[in-house]
Amino acid sequence: MENKKIIIAIDGYSSCGKSTFAKALAARLGYIFIDTGAMYRAVTLYAMREGIADRPQAVVDALPKIEIAFRFNPESGRSEVYLNGENVEREIRRIDVSNRVSTISSIPEVRVKLVALQQAMGEARGVVMDGRDIGTVVFPNAELKIFMTADPRVRAERRYKELLAKGEEVSLADIEKNVRERDRQDETRAVSPLRRAEDAVVLDNSHMTVEEQMEWVDGLLKKLL
Repeated sequence: MENKKIIIAIDGYSSCGKSTFAKALAARLGYIFIDTGAMYRAVTLYAMREGIADRPQAVVDALPKIEIAFRFNPESGRSEVYLNGENVEREIRRIDVSNRVSTISSIPEVRVKLVALQQAMGEARGVVMDGRDIGTVVFPNAELKIFMTADPRVRAERRYKELLAKGEEVSLADIEKNVRERDRQDETRAVSPLRRAEDAVVLDNSHMTVEEQMEWVDGLLKKLL
């Protein structure tokens, strides 16, 4: 499974472990992992810092000033997102950013800018990319498309534990409310709504460990690589 390079598109709902799964898969294959959700979170963080998160046109006007890049951190063993040269990996995971990211990502011009950047990142292939519209918009011809889902309550509990581990004081009820609201926004937005590509394979990981998910995807990869 080491010679042929493909594009693996992973879409699905928020907080269902797409990034964890994608990182593990990329490491397994020696591929580059690109967290597109982190890119939208970076734009959201920029807008919040500038006080323009509630002004879509101001966000659009600011897009030329926003540079996003991924750099590998040998200490953490993963790629981390940089906003205009600053490592914002921790800041973009805050709940206040989570509460605004769906609104910012629904701005058409934001999606156009980031989709073009994502497509450029994947030109060399050998990429695992996760997000909301990778298999439908960014890479509709990806060789492997996976659509991930999990019970909203399970997703909220995972997010809750993750934030607690980072020392943040959060409410499980607030997290679940945020998860369900993001689902609604993602499914109903006018531009690139969340939907499963016709040729995507569904992975419901509500009760699966990462190791079990890797075993599941190995069966698919054997047919492709």
